[in-house]
Amino acid sequence: MNALQIINLGTKKLMQKKIETSRLDSEILLSKILNKKREEVLVNLEQEICKENLYKYKKLIQRRLLNEPIAYILNEKEFWSKNFYVTTDTLIPRPETELMVEKLIKIFKKKKISILDIGTGSGCILISLLGEIKNAKGVGIDISKKALLIAEYNSKRFKMQNKINFINKSLESKFNQKFDLIVSNPPYIESEQIENLQEDVKKYEPRIALDGGNDGLDLIKKVIYKAKYILNNEGMLALEIGNEQFEKVSKILINKNFKIETIIKDYKDNIRCIISTYIGN
Repeated sequence: MNALQIINLGTKKLMQKKIETSRLDSEILLSKILNKKREEVLVNLEQEICKENLYKYKKLIQRRLLNEPIAYILNEKEFWSKNFYVTTDTLIPRPETELMVEKLIKIFKKKKISILDIGTGSGCILISLLGEIKNAKGVGIDISKKALLIAEYNSKRFKMQNKINFINKSLESKFNQKFDLIVSNPPYIESEQIENLQEDVKKYEPRIALDGGNDGLDLIKKVIYKAKYILNNEGMLALEIGNEQFEKVSKILINKNFKIETIIKDYKDNIRCIISTYIGN
């Protein structure tokens, strides 16, 4: 069989499972097996694929048929023009999070700052920020030791290990320093809504990184409360939030003496991030 026939075979199987990106996924998975860029495969569709590679390809298609996300099958996800290593111990980086990173880089590009990333996961936010803000250093914390191993791997992959310290700790822990910027993409989905998520999210992504408690705000409240004590004067807090949480979260921020500076909308025009300044008591 040649590459085109195999791509068509995979596409047909994925379409039967109503996977919207069936053609793209089929092309990407064959590229993975051949260890070539997708574009290289697409300009040489007549190339014959050996039986061994066909077998490997079918195994990957089978995983995708079970709704396993492409990012976990490939063990990588592009974020801020870097391919981050990811596993089921970390959330898959999302395009809307790049919008937060973009805004923060504009604000802090030429400043010397210290950054804390709460719930760092794969480390994609912190590593992306530090790659652009040259005079910054950062700390990434997570309660998952497995996630931290992945974040550390990514920091070495992108030669950032000298700018970042990853620590296994919770928000309740004591902090020995203050920060100029705190970023967090905390769990913000209501517990009872987890079952309504897409199959690939609820079956594979770590629940601990999704479940925000009864109202979805458990972790967001903790981050805001803690940020008061570990931000420097006029320090900034950048919080990713769930759809339709803006009003509730903004009230909490204002009550805790934060001034809302900027809101960031996603590609569907929903407010998904709030950047605020702590103005003290």
